[in-house]
Amino acid sequence: MNSLLMLLVVGILAGWLAGKIQKGRGFGVAGDMVIGILGSVFGTWLFGQLGLTTYGFAGNLVTAVVGALAILFLLGAIAKK
Repeated sequence: MNSLLMLLVVGILAGWLAGKIQKGRGFGVAGDMVIGILGSVFGTWLFGQLGLTTYGFAGNLVTAVVGALAILFLLGAIAKK
């Protein structure tokens, strides 16, 4: 239960931060959570491919934000076409 709550908290924060960094706006709580959780999964995979490791809450948040930013960048590139 604690890890599920932590996943949701990191997802919300990462999605919100990525929304603020990328476009200057968020996507609402549900949208931020989805982008943040997907970003966490993608960021973990990406960091693993690069040989990078993070630890603790701050590390999880950084990984999720980087992944969420990558996802938002890709979605923006697809939407422009």
